Amino acid sequence: MSKRFIGARQTTIAREIKLQGKGVHSGAPVSVTLHPAGPDTGLKFLVSKRGRIIAEIPAEVGYVKNLTLCTVIGDDTGVTVGTVEHLLAALRGLSVDNCYIEIDSKEVPIMDGSSAPFVNAIDQAGIRELPEPRKYIKVLKPVRVQEGDSWGELTPHSGFHLDVEIEFDTPVIGRQRLAFDINPGVFRHELALARTFGFMRDVEKLWKAGLALGASLDNTIAIGDDTILNREGLRCPMEFVRHKMLDAVGDLALAGYPLLGAYRSVRGGHRLNASVLKALFADSSAWTLVQAPRVRDTIIPLPAAMAVAAGE
Repeated sequence: MSKRFIGARQTTIAREIKLQGKGVHSGAPVSVTLHPAGPDTGLKFLVSKRGRIIAEIPAEVGYVKNLTLCTVIGDDTGVTVGTVEHLLAALRGLSVDNCYIEIDSKEVPIMDGSSAPFVNAIDQAGIRELPEPRKYIKVLKPVRVQEGDSWGELTPHSGFHLDVEIEFDTPVIGRQRLAFDINPGVFRHELALARTFGFMRDVEKLWKAGLALGASLDNTIAIGDDTILNREGLRCPMEFVRHKMLDAVGDLALAGYPLLGAYRSVRGGHRLNASVLKALFADSSAWTLVQAPRVRDTIIPLPAAMAVAAGE
């Protein structure tokens, strides 16, 4: 019987994972390969061109370049990768600490608009534990960012708690709020299936801006005149706020390590999520880097194990 602390060690994926799809904004085909990585690698994007790696971009908030409709990270040479949030949410949501993400395009494929295809692929490949202890960003005091009627706040907490509230002026959505203590089981069953959504009234404007060229009813919940246009309807109750929570998991993965803290977001989005992380790191007294205790598997001697089983 193991007595070691669950989640004490870092992880990576057990084997290589290949995925293909298209970019929701570019409409271009994309190939992504997830590679196992060693301890303390973190989550890193490897941008390839004609089979050659041209950039290595850590999934960290300091590399954020744009937050319009999606999260875009990049390096100082101008190489960028967009729509990273759903894949990062799957990796962080399933407690994968280290992974190289090789990609041949400027955008992570949208797949079905949720994290479910990434979660399923990771579940099929498996997750491998590494010998090094897991590191965490521990929130030490409240950090709050207000942007008009939107606000976000990180506060101390023993795990990772997420509380998200949204409000849209349509009866299809209205005001929705959910809160969960996030762990792999909760992420997999409560958030991963929730799809991105958009309003038909915005489509023409987005197309003129060269955005949403790959959006369709196969990867987006489309909202018309106070109705959902997708024939199948919603996948789950309050799918809209669940997707905003999924986005928050992905955006907060840009802390570089799992968070020990509670995040409350009201009428927020990618920009607010990133702003709160930046505010956290700007105040050195608001956070610290900690690691799980170094542990080893402890085997209970047979007589002792028998006594425990007998209730002695």
